[in-house]
Amino acid sequence: MTQLNNLESELAQELGDFPEDDLDIVFTPKECRTLQPSMPEDGVELDLHVRDCVQTYTREWLIVNRKNQGNSDTCSLKNKGSRKDLHKTLQKQTFESETLGSSDANLQVGSRQAQVLPEETSRTTLATSDFDLRSLQPDPRLENLLRQGGVSAEEFERQNEEARRTNRHAELLALYPAVDEEDAVEIRPVPDRPKEHLGNRILVKLQTLKFEIEIEPLFACMALYDIKERKKISENFHCDLNPDSLRGFLRSYTPSIDLSSQARSAVFSVTYPSSDIYLVIKIEKVLQQGEIADCAEPYAVLKESEAGKAKEKIEKLKAQAESFCQRLGKYRMPFAWIPISLTNVFNVSTLEREIPETEGLNGKGSTSDKKATLLQGRRFSERSLSLEDSSPVSNFKTVSLTLSTFFKQEGDRLSDEDLFKFLADFKRSSSLQRRIKTLPGTLKLEISPAPENLGYCLTPELLPVKPFPENHNRPHKEILEFPIREVYVPHTIYRNLLYVYPQRLNFANRPASARNLTIKVQFMCGEDPSCAMPVIFGKSSGPEFVQETYTAITYHNKSPDFYEEVKIKLPAKLTEKHHLLFTFYHISCQPKQGASVETLLGYSWLPILLNDRLQTGHYCLPVALDKLPFHYSIHSPEKVPPQTPPVKWVEGHKGVFNVAVQAVSSVHAQDNHLERFFTLCHSLESQVSFPIRLMDQKITEAMLEHELKLSIICLNSSRLEPLVLFLHLVLDKLFQLAVQPMVIAGQTANFSQFAFESVVAIASSLHNSKHLSKDQHGRNCLLASYIYYVFRLPDPQREVVKPGAGSSGILTESRYYTFGRTSAMSVGSKLLQSRVISCSNPDIAVTQTATDEEVKNIMSSKPMDHSSSRISFCVEGTNGMPSICASPRPPNKKHFHEELALQMVVSTGMARECVFRYAWFFFELLIKSMAQYVHSIEKQDNPRRSWFSDRFKDDITTIVSVVTSEIAALLVKPQKESEQAEKINISLAFFLYDLLSLMDRGFVFNLIKHYCNQLSNKLNSLSTLISMRLEFLKILCSHEHYLNLNLFFMTSAYAPVSPSPSLSSQNSSSCSSFQDQKITVFDLSAEYRQQHFLTGLLFTELAAALDADSDGISKVQRKAVSAILSLLSSHDLDPRCSKKEVKIKIAALYLPLVGIILDSLPQLYDFTISDPRSGKGRTGNTEEEQESAGAISQNVALAIAGNQLNLRSFGIPLASLPYRQSATLSPDTTRNLLICFLWIMKNADQNLIQKWIADLPSMQLNRILDLLFICVSCFEYKGKQGSDKVSTQALQKSQDVKARLEEALLRGEGARGEMMKRCRIPAGNDRSVGLSENLRWRKEQTHWRQANERQDKTKAELDQEALISGNLATEANLIILDMQENIIQASFAAECRDNLLGGVLKVLVNSLGCDQSTTYLTHCFATLRALIAKFGDFLFEEEVEQCADLCQRVLHHCSSSIDITRTQACATLYLLMRYSFSSTSNFARVKMQMTMSLASLVGKSPEFNEGFLRRSLRTILAYAEEDADMQTTPFPIQVEELLCNLNSILSDTVKMREFQEDPEMLMDLMYRIAKGYQTSPDLRLTWLQNMAEKHTKRKCYTEAAMCLVHAAALVAEYLSMLEDRSYLPVGSVNFQNISSNVLEESAVSDDVLSPDEDGICSGRYFSESGLVGLLEQAAELFSTGGLYETVNEVYKIVIPILEAHRDFRKLTLTHSKLQKAFDSIINKGQKRMFGTYFRVGFYGSKFGDLDEQEFVYKEPAITKLPEISHRLEGFYGQCFGEGAVEVIKDSAPVDKRKLDPNKAYIQITFVEPYFDEYEMKDRVTYFEKNFNLCRFMYTTPFTMDGRPRGELSEQYKRNTILTTMHAFPYIKTRINVIQKEEFILTPIEVAIEDMRKKTQELTAATNQEPPDAKMLQMVLQGSVGATVNQGPLEVAQVFLAEIPADPKLYRHHNKLRLCFKEFIMRCGEAVEKNKRLITADQREYQLELRKNYGKLKENLRPMIERKIPQLYKPVMKVHSTRESFRSHSFRKYDAQSSSQST
Repeated sequence: MTQLNNLESELAQELGDFPEDDLDIVFTPKECRTLQPSMPEDGVELDLHVRDCVQTYTREWLIVNRKNQGNSDTCSLKNKGSRKDLHKTLQKQTFESETLGSSDANLQVGSRQAQVLPEETSRTTLATSDFDLRSLQPDPRLENLLRQGGVSAEEFERQNEEARRTNRHAELLALYPAVDEEDAVEIRPVPDRPKEHLGNRILVKLQTLKFEIEIEPLFACMALYDIKERKKISENFHCDLNPDSLRGFLRSYTPSIDLSSQARSAVFSVTYPSSDIYLVIKIEKVLQQGEIADCAEPYAVLKESEAGKAKEKIEKLKAQAESFCQRLGKYRMPFAWIPISLTNVFNVSTLEREIPETEGLNGKGSTSDKKATLLQGRRFSERSLSLEDSSPVSNFKTVSLTLSTFFKQEGDRLSDEDLFKFLADFKRSSSLQRRIKTLPGTLKLEISPAPENLGYCLTPELLPVKPFPENHNRPHKEILEFPIREVYVPHTIYRNLLYVYPQRLNFANRPASARNLTIKVQFMCGEDPSCAMPVIFGKSSGPEFVQETYTAITYHNKSPDFYEEVKIKLPAKLTEKHHLLFTFYHISCQPKQGASVETLLGYSWLPILLNDRLQTGHYCLPVALDKLPFHYSIHSPEKVPPQTPPVKWVEGHKGVFNVAVQAVSSVHAQDNHLERFFTLCHSLESQVSFPIRLMDQKITEAMLEHELKLSIICLNSSRLEPLVLFLHLVLDKLFQLAVQPMVIAGQTANFSQFAFESVVAIASSLHNSKHLSKDQHGRNCLLASYIYYVFRLPDPQREVVKPGAGSSGILTESRYYTFGRTSAMSVGSKLLQSRVISCSNPDIAVTQTATDEEVKNIMSSKPMDHSSSRISFCVEGTNGMPSICASPRPPNKKHFHEELALQMVVSTGMARECVFRYAWFFFELLIKSMAQYVHSIEKQDNPRRSWFSDRFKDDITTIVSVVTSEIAALLVKPQKESEQAEKINISLAFFLYDLLSLMDRGFVFNLIKHYCNQLSNKLNSLSTLISMRLEFLKILCSHEHYLNLNLFFMTSAYAPVSPSPSLSSQNSSSCSSFQDQKITVFDLSAEYRQQHFLTGLLFTELAAALDADSDGISKVQRKAVSAILSLLSSHDLDPRCSKKEVKIKIAALYLPLVGIILDSLPQLYDFTISDPRSGKGRTGNTEEEQESAGAISQNVALAIAGNQLNLRSFGIPLASLPYRQSATLSPDTTRNLLICFLWIMKNADQNLIQKWIADLPSMQLNRILDLLFICVSCFEYKGKQGSDKVSTQALQKSQDVKARLEEALLRGEGARGEMMKRCRIPAGNDRSVGLSENLRWRKEQTHWRQANERQDKTKAELDQEALISGNLATEANLIILDMQENIIQASFAAECRDNLLGGVLKVLVNSLGCDQSTTYLTHCFATLRALIAKFGDFLFEEEVEQCADLCQRVLHHCSSSIDITRTQACATLYLLMRYSFSSTSNFARVKMQMTMSLASLVGKSPEFNEGFLRRSLRTILAYAEEDADMQTTPFPIQVEELLCNLNSILSDTVKMREFQEDPEMLMDLMYRIAKGYQTSPDLRLTWLQNMAEKHTKRKCYTEAAMCLVHAAALVAEYLSMLEDRSYLPVGSVNFQNISSNVLEESAVSDDVLSPDEDGICSGRYFSESGLVGLLEQAAELFSTGGLYETVNEVYKIVIPILEAHRDFRKLTLTHSKLQKAFDSIINKGQKRMFGTYFRVGFYGSKFGDLDEQEFVYKEPAITKLPEISHRLEGFYGQCFGEGAVEVIKDSAPVDKRKLDPNKAYIQITFVEPYFDEYEMKDRVTYFEKNFNLCRFMYTTPFTMDGRPRGELSEQYKRNTILTTMHAFPYIKTRINVIQKEEFILTPIEVAIEDMRKKTQELTAATNQEPPDAKMLQMVLQGSVGATVNQGPLEVAQVFLAEIPADPKLYRHHNKLRLCFKEFIMRCGEAVEKNKRLITADQREYQLELRKNYGKLKENLRPMIERKIPQLYKPVMKVHSTRESFRSHSFRKYDAQSSSQST
């Protein structure tokens, strides 16, 4: 470091050389929901435990922050911030694909509609070639183009470079989408702050409560009940809606009305929503005389609105009520109630949906999404309330309810038990209403989700919640929940409430006076009546707190039930004197003279504490009569000692009063183990007098240690809920014990091991509980937030000398010791002394000798204020961070981190296992305690190395080593264990990451090294090993000082003399040692690994992952690449790294990555193959897809090459590479790797790159070019995703993809399931495929996901995304362009350009073929022009193919709608022509190439615009005219000729445009154009390929294949002229077996140019590999189309060529494809669907050329007649207008005279292939009957009188046989009919044909294997069924009943008779067969069939047996001609008949 020169050191400082203290300790105040934190009441001395609790709940959080974290926080957090506004700084890039829609769409659409086939145009368009180019205005020209002669090529290049360098986006990765969160292990979620638990909150507002009559005040009280759990789940909310007039009745009883008691809306909280929750509202009224029923009577019968008597009655009742109110106003009676089901609020369907998502109630759900991260700490129960969550509750709509029926209360059924029974009935049915009396009334309430911060709200303790505006009149009240199950959220606020529920009183055996019973409940702090405390919460419209409350009274009931809930605020300090007092009274309802209202009946009570523990639960207490016993309160009523006079008890001291008490307290643990532990801890801390009492045992000082140890061990036995609730306090106490040596009874006691093991046990049980949630790293959320916020170093030494004590050395506790207590026992003082000795608080260092030191310390710390209201201040004073003192440290002081590390090392057994299993917890504890320790020490004098002791370092080393071996051990075990290992691995990484900020870095690096070595030694599975180490390194590399840790400023490895030379010395190449060392910078050398430790490790892992080949490696590869990508992203987004020099330095750090990427080139996913727009989309079966997906089959590639405008020129895909060995990387991984490559190329020092390139061997340079080639396709702009205009083909494709996806995904469980599976299945192990299926789907899935997500994105977001991705595409391509310039310059200098130029051109051409922005195109064309100028000759001589592609691409851009692009393209094209002319007069070839390019361009490109192209041609012409230098040459004339030629080709295509919508017409036209090029093989080939392209788009694969076969035949013809090789086909003759049509391609000698002539057949296809390529692609297409037999024929031609080339790899592939084809024939044989054929005739002058033409159309299999009819009618209807087209429905001959001349008629008939008898011998297979068809037949039934159908005897049939010009399948899908023959069948012949058909059906059904009973029965039924209309019997009766009169019909008669004979025989066989097939239940059916068959046979027998005698005359002599002989030859001689005739 010392040698750094200025620049370097500046850089280092700027990047923040390591700050000394990286970590900062921050105190943040705890946020509090309420205005003031909840605190115990003032002025009371608190006991230690309460004070501890309060302090835990109110002290600040102590958080350790990283000071520089913000700077390079890896990917996620920062990225999102900076990406948010990124789009504002970007320029909009213009892409042609996006301007098309707007600029010229109208132009094209307009023209298209006008031109659809009106008669005139169709005849004249071909003549438009005389369209005069000169009539157009040329575009503006580039001025300097023609003046280039004066500028040198170098200067030109320099200008280009300058232009390219301006206006570039500095941060490439800011444009790149962030790394997938799924992989981002390096993000440690910040745990949720511990906060008070709130369930799903609903706000209930009571609006109206009225009955029909308003005569008295009524009081409502509501609560929630869960009927399934039979539990009341909330406290009561009291509320009254009485008008003031009625409220006035009670004025004397309400001394004051506090605001809080006037609330009418309540917020209920429900943690576990269900459909069984009811809101029950109970209504009470003031006590009056009479049963409830009597009192309710008027409400049921009277109405306020009635007049007359009723009105008087109401007035009377009102007066009566008023008197009762005045007399009995403080007593209530039950009146009515009403249940409201909350099913709709807690919508159960949403609940059920939620639960699987979040895995039940434990909230394990993945935390990758924002929501979950917010929710980690909580369980599903409450996560539903997070607003972002579609929780079952927060998403219901506000409901307003109006209810009109109340149930009357039943006096004897008031208990909760009864209520649950009622509710269950109510839920089941409404029968409840029949059983219970109802009262009419109105209750209106509104239930809504409670808003997040509801203003003006009070907590259950009546504290105001923020925000709390002052001006409201009625507050909302939060109602405390009593959850049905445990809620595991630690307490964070002080809450201390007691609920008392009097339940039942049994005075049945009391004297008569006890009838109307009530209980007065009071909370007493002594026995005097004045000791009643005002701690009972008041009810509605009254004071907040009262001293007593009365239960409601049931009239005349001696053993009433009560439903009262008395809510009490418990005092913070409870003593033995506190108790509950119950006083029982009889209330007399009738006023008696002199008698008081209350008659005292007795007392009972309940002490609040028993053995210092809060008493809760159910009690049955006895009742004392008359008076209370003396000192009663210290005993429970059951155990009162005998007194004099003796106490009188009701029923002799039996329990007669049932009461339940429940506490909700964050002070009282209500768990024996916890309370015992707390009590014992406090006995250590304060000066107590021994023995102390614990529960019911006494503990002496001697027993203390043992008991405490026992209680520590038992902690973990406590119930989980209380343990969690008091978790913070328990852990604080345990940590306190761990470092605090005690002297107890003179012995030193050490608790640290026990405390540590207890912590381990607690951590373990929290992790193992299925109720508690964990974050994505498996950290228990409660513990994580404890460490993050709550944990602070325990400070064992808590004494501070009272100033008054001077130096006497008596220490007193500042924090715990209460001042009132003075009893200092000897133990106490010993304890204090012991604690002086062992003090280890860094705040205040104490030495025993120097008391004045202590005094000084005390003076420096803040003054203490002990009034309880200032507790928080007091806490800050003692526990705030240190006042650092430099005093020496006592030798025996324990440091927490040392103690913890020691305990981790020495732990054994179960504890040890748990420590390492939950290592993260102990690691984070260590880090936080170390941070606090480091914060407190003197750093100036101490070097970083000596901050921690050596022993501690050894312990850390041991821990890391043990954890590593633990990881290795777990990884070998089954999955669950290995997942655990991953989590431990991650926590270890985070630990070391944190240590880098605290300890000596060399030490930490050593640990990392050991870790890596140790893992390698123990693991044998490579992918697991790399994966582990990767995650580990990924975390370490996310360190904010990662760059400094890697000494990145040491990167330049040029001059070993200075480890880091200056930039200037780098730039001067004179540096001596430069020569030897230069290349190594790009390799991962040992030296590099030493210098740049972490990066070296990361690269090593990446290289290993890319090399590896084991299962599941692809996931690891993805991880490795995204690790590096996220690192680079973090640099790009780090403001410290924005300077260029810094970037260069950083890029230098990553140079070895370039070497790694180049080595992995063969594995990269080739994006050029899956070009979505390439129209090649093989939608065949997925198996085939996979085959050709990853590895590029070179020849197929070749075949596709020239025929896609927008595809790479496939010349030699990656020819420079050896055959790919390892599995291909997935597209995502490849893309990420490539962007890293581009980033380095962009940011590295350009001079260095040029030097490197200059030195590379050409093989390596070719690799770089191949890499750039892939980059171009990879970063192609994909357009606005989901923009409104989706082109039809894209839509089509996305639908295909979606359909395939759905099929693939639905087998899993939707996309999510598939994703999950993908994560588990190791991908990439299927090598032959090169890419396993999972990954294939993954790519499409992402498309599909995008499609799905589209709906959620606003237009603005989509535009923003498009803007960013447009900039990314532009920047990536510009970097690629820079690289190419570098290569050109370097190689030019090195004179090795020959083989490189082609590569460079290939990349340029590929980039021109992609969708590019105008910015890029401008620069790209400039580079191209420089190339043409510099290497013109070479280009036209050597790189012929590239040149052809170049022409095509540039021409394509000449038709661009964007002016800039057009201007650039024209200039480039003109330059190309000019140089080709001047270099070697090679203009002929360029002309040929341009003509072909144009032909190819117009044939395919749908978005091509001829208007713009014409304008470009005119511009080129203008250049030629203005070019002064060339005027003397023939060049301008030749240019003009060429342009006119191009113009005429354009005109052909204008016509094609018109038929864009009519595929058949379009193909005809293309066919015609191709035919026109018969003499120009190159162009014919181009058009054939254009046709193939169009067919493929329409999914006519067979036709596409045929086009390619024709193309191949054409090539074969010319090859055979060029060279006579025996293995090559002789010409098109060899192709006859594939199709008889191919002979068209034979070259007729006279009109064909000889192939040697310049520029002819020079295309790349006129070569052997071109031929093979075309044939292989044809075979693929045949296979897709299902013609497997043809595949064989195609390969018959290919195989000899491959054999001749000895290409065995290709042969292997070919034979495997053949095998697959033959397998398919066997498996799919008959199941394949070939085409369906229709005859289509066009009639009407509107059709122009087509009038009276007949065609046979081939349609996809199973096309129905209506489909094609609808299609054609629709299409021509659009052309000629809706009503102008008519479809002729029949197939009879059309009489033109009868047609309307203004209409167009189409006649469509279904036709079937027709074969002669002799043909059928050869056409055996199903395929043969469907291939090579040129004759078709259709039949037309008719009768002589013109009807189509008639009786059997008059039914004729016309068979029409059509012959087509070519055989199907052909290169188009409709072929002209050239011949038509007709046969007419007479009725009897029709009958013969029908019967034969029937017989064949029967035979087929009978002999079918396996037999099909249903089919057989169907055919049988049709044959022998009794009632078959026009069935066999009727046919026989019509034609066979009589012998025909006409002898000509004899033979037909006989034929029919024989048909019937065979028919009846077959029927018999079928009936027999059916008998064998039927099941038992079909017996009757069989008998019926048999009967029908018998009948039919009987009826037919006479007709079948009658022969025509004339036919059977004996043949005596043969005297006839040959003809008559032939007609006799089939007659038999029948002796019997001859004997009859004689």
